[in-house]
Amino acid sequence: MANTVTSLCCVVLAAVVVVYAQRRSQTGARIQYERMGGDVTMQCGSLDSDASVTWKVNGTDVKALHREEGSKLILMEVDVSNNGLYSCFQEPDGERRDQINLRIGTAPREPVVTCRSNTYPKGFYCSWHLQHPTSIPTDFQVNVLHNQMPLEATRDTVHKNRCHVKFPEMFSSFPYKVSVTAINALGEASATVTFEEFSIVKPDPPEKVVATPIPNNVRRLEVNWNSPSTWPEVESFPLKYFLRYRPLIRDQWQHVELSDSTTHTITDAYAGKEYIIQVAAKDTEIGTWSDWSVAVHATPWMEEPTHITPTTEQDLPIETTPSQAPPSAKHNRCPNVMYIPMEEMRSPLFLVCTC
Repeated sequence: MANTVTSLCCVVLAAVVVVYAQRRSQTGARIQYERMGGDVTMQCGSLDSDASVTWKVNGTDVKALHREEGSKLILMEVDVSNNGLYSCFQEPDGERRDQINLRIGTAPREPVVTCRSNTYPKGFYCSWHLQHPTSIPTDFQVNVLHNQMPLEATRDTVHKNRCHVKFPEMFSSFPYKVSVTAINALGEASATVTFEEFSIVKPDPPEKVVATPIPNNVRRLEVNWNSPSTWPEVESFPLKYFLRYRPLIRDQWQHVELSDSTTHTITDAYAGKEYIIQVAAKDTEIGTWSDWSVAVHATPWMEEPTHITPTTEQDLPIETTPSQAPPSAKHNRCPNVMYIPMEEMRSPLFLVCTC
């Protein structure tokens, strides 16, 4: 039993050592960045150029188009499929001499930069992105100038390619200049945008849009919404709104522009038709319209159908039976009564009036 436990402990310890060695070899490897489409030369440490070595990639033989020249491995026309951990072993003892973590990518091109103020007059934010991915880690540097003075740009904690800037003053006539530089191991590229304060004001869409039918009115819908919560001073900087709506059966929108109200009653809806409704917002003096709000659906009030009581057996006229005597003529509204004998009928006797 003791030998079994000892053996098991040795196996576990060996596995731990292997895992540790693998992690150490991964972290200890040097990174080599190379351009897409070119040839790549990897040198096995500090060995002489005529040393005899064997190369592995991710623990297996190198199958990509390549050639070996002494202590060098040359890959031809590389792309991202050549990424991997390359190891070289010196012959004849097979001792590992070097590890290279190869990463293939491209130098960045000019980033696309846009700036917007959705919290006017507090500040604005700028976002950027690369139209062409680099396939390797790329960092960005941001510089903001206003009236030749640098402004602090705070990086966003959620959106990695976004920064926030506070307005140094209100209603400034001096333009802002924002420069973003993309940098990686293969190169760098910059883009600059210049703008005036008023041109980048754009609120977020209105929130909590609700459309409800009006009781007993088949052509009306009442629409309500809230100002965007990101807009800090609605009273000092009021917003106006743009509402659009259409029935689902049609493609053409109808539009209504409102001064500062956050409610509107649609009075020309088609009875019984489902509608789609959206709202946009804009500062009353400056900037541009926001994007449309989340679409809501609503149907005008629909009248309940008139209830029709079905006919029951209790509502049918009472039939006479053969044992009953026919009513006398003086109690019958019809003066002439004709009797049909039972043998000529398949149903019980009926009184037949001929007036």
